[in-house]
Amino acid sequence: MSNGSLPLAAATTLTWGIVYLATQVIVAPPLGVGPTLLLGVGLTLALTIGYPSALRGLRSTRPGWSSGQSALPSVSARLGTGGQVNGRPGNGRHGHGRTIAAVGRSIPLRSGLTAEAARRTAQLLHPLLGSDSVAITDRDQVLAFVGPGSDHHTVGDAPQTESSARVLASGKTVVVRRREKLGCPHPGCPLQSAVVAPLTNGKRVVGILKVYRLHPEPPNRGLVEGIAGILSLHLELAEFDRERKLAVDAKLDALRAQINPHFLFNTLNTITSKARTDPEEARQLLVRLSDFFRYAVRQDGHFAEFSQEYFFVRTYLSLEQARYGDRLRVRYDVDPQVLTAHVPVLIIQPLVENAVKHGLADKVDGGTVTLKARVDPLTRTTTIRVADDGLGIGPDRLEEITSGACAAQGGIGLPNISERLAALYGDRYRLDIRSQQGDGTVVDLRIPLG
Repeated sequence: MSNGSLPLAAATTLTWGIVYLATQVIVAPPLGVGPTLLLGVGLTLALTIGYPSALRGLRSTRPGWSSGQSALPSVSARLGTGGQVNGRPGNGRHGHGRTIAAVGRSIPLRSGLTAEAARRTAQLLHPLLGSDSVAITDRDQVLAFVGPGSDHHTVGDAPQTESSARVLASGKTVVVRRREKLGCPHPGCPLQSAVVAPLTNGKRVVGILKVYRLHPEPPNRGLVEGIAGILSLHLELAEFDRERKLAVDAKLDALRAQINPHFLFNTLNTITSKARTDPEEARQLLVRLSDFFRYAVRQDGHFAEFSQEYFFVRTYLSLEQARYGDRLRVRYDVDPQVLTAHVPVLIIQPLVENAVKHGLADKVDGGTVTLKARVDPLTRTTTIRVADDGLGIGPDRLEEITSGACAAQGGIGLPNISERLAALYGDRYRLDIRSQQGDGTVVDLRIPLG
């Protein structure tokens, strides 16, 4: 028990003695057990909370310690605020006292292990590590070098030291305490000691973080390994972002490929028929068909203003109306505020195509497709509804559509759309479908306002 706790223990014992005397001896008749315990516990809590003992931490804090927190020096204290690292002098010109957490949020390697990202990262870490020189390499070349030795450890050259080769081969940190062990072939190299830590992406060693000093005492191994771990995490996140982008690109290409070829053939047949009876309308339809496929194939990026997607959908429906005539009616209910909102490209048209194909195509007297869009500034969401008053979809057919089975029959399965939305938004979207035979179908999409 510490010196600060002994007085508190004595005071607590005295308090319970007073409680006993007051409730059991002085008072007649004596109080019951319940009131006695309640009074004693209340006084003990008040005494403990009000007493600045070691049990709850000192009221004042020492530099580098946090009040009421774990008795570990802060990262700032370990790194120093006057150019010191772990109590040892570093480069006084760079004594910024930045914390690992603060630097971790701004490490440029989040964009990948490139020469520019490595250069900016090395410049960021140089004052943090209190080192004389910092280098970052990939497996083939030096990407960045900051500090003495940069005249011969030049960017673009292969890693020269034997320690670099050992780390790349083993994936384990190497601590070098003598210049000859460093293995630099340059005779005038001023570097004397180093900690060389691997940079990994998963289980693969993809590069090296090298922290040098001009005297035999090497940098703190734990600190360098910690920084290398943070850099490796950022590299893994960069790889994840790259793979995620590739997946989103692939899903967009898949949606482009799934544009119903029957739609093209049927539209061309309609145009051929119109050419005999109304050449001007046939020409206009050809222009619209050209606009439709030009937008679908050449649209750059994954997002577009709603106004562009709206034009695309209207173009598609005008071509379908030329085919179905009065059997296909269209109603638009679009809030003008939605027109400038950004939405994923090629998302709305497939929903409309499904409404035509599965809802109205087989209905003798046709029906109406409704496109409704709103912006909710309070929740910062864009809501899009595609509805039809067609035949509706039976449970079995609805299962095919939601499972993606209909894609093989020329349709576009909702899972394909949902997977792309998930890749773009994570769990920040909703895609719901409601249908009953004879009552039509409603598809609701809610996405973040962009």
